Amino acid sequence: MPHYQPESALIDDLIQRGLAEDVGSGDITTLACIDPESRSRARLLVKDVGILAGVKLAEAIFRKLDPEAVFEFRHQDGDEVHVGDVAFTLTCRTHALLMGERLALNAMQRMSGIATLTNRFLFEVEDLPVKLLDTRKTTPGIRFLEKWAVSIGGGYNYRHGLYDWFMIKDNHITASGSVSAAIERVAAWQAARNTHLPVTVEVRNLPELVEVLDTGQVTRIMFDNFEVPLLRQAVRLTNGRFETEASGGVNLRTVRRIARTGVDYISIGALTHSVQSLDLSLKIY
Repeated sequence: MPHYQPESALIDDLIQRGLAEDVGSGDITTLACIDPESRSRARLLVKDVGILAGVKLAEAIFRKLDPEAVFEFRHQDGDEVHVGDVAFTLTCRTHALLMGERLALNAMQRMSGIATLTNRFLFEVEDLPVKLLDTRKTTPGIRFLEKWAVSIGGGYNYRHGLYDWFMIKDNHITASGSVSAAIERVAAWQAARNTHLPVTVEVRNLPELVEVLDTGQVTRIMFDNFEVPLLRQAVRLTNGRFETEASGGVNLRTVRRIARTGVDYISIGALTHSVQSLDLSLKIY
């Protein structure tokens, strides 16, 4: 599966904001003690076991600071890495190396943690015909980075925001008056604008599911916090008429049981909101 690749403008903006936050008016320690003409060689050391992510971003960060930076890649995004591995070596201006070090490490450690957790979930269901999805439970300002990491880890990106996929959730249903009313209003809104975006509707129980099946006009039905026996019954009732998705209560202990009910998708907020970063370091040698 090809990895999601964010637009270069998003990457450039992240680098600019990250450097502005960290470097500010100048890296005073480096300015004080390092010759501006100095060049150094460093290696990215892996100090953990997991899935590497953020290599392409790190390359973009250091090339932004030094267009003449030279890389030797030993591992790429998506590779399994172990303690003691060297992800890449880098030769560039020492000032550029020290200014970009923390931004690159922070991003890579977070991304690698997400990719690693995603891959662990994937391992639990790799023999089953289900796709694992991320959610919008991401860190404000770096959603694209975290979704990029999910993709590198083998997961699938769901909607990137409120603008690219309709998702009728419990609050929409309550505010609209009923499941069917919310669906009908979305259908009318799309027809008036000649748009054809996919539609997911969340159901909380079997009566709501029956209402959706009677109403139609959706792409996917999301079963929210259904216990496994009820989830299996809901998938059977849907009978392939629409895509099915399970959400809520998903962890490494439950994901396989959920997948075995026959749902097409499982969305997992933990992929991006409950992650331990992978330990990495950048050392001059």
